[in-house]
Amino acid sequence: MSALADARIATRLPAQDLDRARRFYSEKLGLDPVDERPGGLLYRCGGSHFALFRSAGASSGTFTQMAFEVDDIDAAVTELEGRGVVFETVDLPGLRTVDGVADIEGNYPSKGARGERAAWFRDSEGNMLGVGQPVR
Repeated sequence: MSALADARIATRLPAQDLDRARRFYSEKLGLDPVDERPGGLLYRCGGSHFALFRSAGASSGTFTQMAFEVDDIDAAVTELEGRGVVFETVDLPGLRTVDGVADIEGNYPSKGARGERAAWFRDSEGNMLGVGQPVR
């Protein structure tokens, strides 16, 4: 058995400007940190947590770094757009967004889902974040 098999997973996202990131996460996502330390902010969502840490480097933003799994993606996208979040437009073979949301067949079969509906946006620091709803 691996030493990591029972480990908790916690995402860490880089932020060049923690004050700007705090404003984005509060104003655009409706999230406020539950803890703050020099150089970092800790957030809790559901039973999970993630942290933003001060970094001199910048994220490439070319892939999903963290995703929020929701029960109703249409409602989540509508709410976030109302807060000023801009969703990515994707038009690739086999992956296309319509009104900001893509239908992905066969994604995450281990969760008992036959697919996922997903949308992506970038935070103030260039991190690519996703919102997903399993299709059962």
